[in-house]
Amino acid sequence: MKKRLHYLDALRGFAIIMMLQGHFVYSMLDLSTIDENHMVYEFWRYCRGFTAPLFFTISGWVICFLMVRNPQQGLKNPRIKKGLKRFLELLFWGYLVRLNLPTLFSGKINSSFLKVDVLQIIGCGLLFIVVIYCLFYFLKKNIRWVYLAIGVLIFITEPLYKEIEFKSLHIFFASYLTQANSGVFYLFPWLGYVSIGAFFGCNPTTNIVLKDIKASLLVVLGLVLIYKSSHFFIWIDSLIENRTVFYDIAYNNYLFMRLGDVFLLVGIFMLLDKFLRHKYWKFVGTKTLELYVAHYFILFGSLTGIGLQKLYPKTLNSWEVILGSVLFILSCVLTVYFLGKVKIVFPHKFRHLIAAWFSKNTK
Repeated sequence: MKKRLHYLDALRGFAIIMMLQGHFVYSMLDLSTIDENHMVYEFWRYCRGFTAPLFFTISGWVICFLMVRNPQQGLKNPRIKKGLKRFLELLFWGYLVRLNLPTLFSGKINSSFLKVDVLQIIGCGLLFIVVIYCLFYFLKKNIRWVYLAIGVLIFITEPLYKEIEFKSLHIFFASYLTQANSGVFYLFPWLGYVSIGAFFGCNPTTNIVLKDIKASLLVVLGLVLIYKSSHFFIWIDSLIENRTVFYDIAYNNYLFMRLGDVFLLVGIFMLLDKFLRHKYWKFVGTKTLELYVAHYFILFGSLTGIGLQKLYPKTLNSWEVILGSVLFILSCVLTVYFLGKVKIVFPHKFRHLIAAWFSKNTK
């Protein structure tokens, strides 16, 4: 077993915690009780914006890292099958958490059920990584350039496809593609983060010195993307006589700036790797799906329709929402922890009872 990348566990743990508190605060905070221009709220809102890009990037990073480090490469790589299984699992949970049983029992399907969730898009992202790996595995380590090229291309062409509705497709499929079909998450451009994450996952660095150098370069690159990428695209556009796609990117530069946030965070976590080896980070970082599902049931009332958001929508002041978000995160983590214990203990007890009964009745 190769050395575990602890900063990846910590990054995934950090991303899911940010998502939990972000959903709770957004759903429960009474905006009339705060100043929306206050620097603290502005900072929270900015941080909430990099959570999804971080999640998508790390998802691509992890699946590709697990594939390339496996001793068996090519189509015999067992991670291909596991990746496909994870894809189906994410699709299943993505739809299940949005299902409302009372509405279903009345003979209807709730409208939110058909809306694409982040889980479906992450699942499709994992499928994309596996498919590209199967098609280009003969390139070996150079496959990372395929992922990078696809990711950058998706970002640069975003102004060209973001308003396309794909009217020839059924809305169920069209909603997976772009924001023009009223979704929050969709394949394009979010797939770009997954692909760029896979680029880094193809060439993980475990050497301490090289890792610190790579981390420092990521921090610098992140800052450059945040503060200078818009100027760069304006300059590129100025070199061309007619207005180009680079102009549109420069004045709506959320993709490259958020990628800068991701690089900055990854670099910082890589530098702090030796401080992130507590088992807490490993637990939270490897239970992101379980935590996401648990938070959906508690906050949004999956299946039953009875959740905190429905019972107390936007009713908390700033101090109440801070305390509430801490308790909410703890409740999600503890729920997943104890359900995991039950999952381990119950089958063992059940098998023990069956074996005892069988032994008693066959004598």
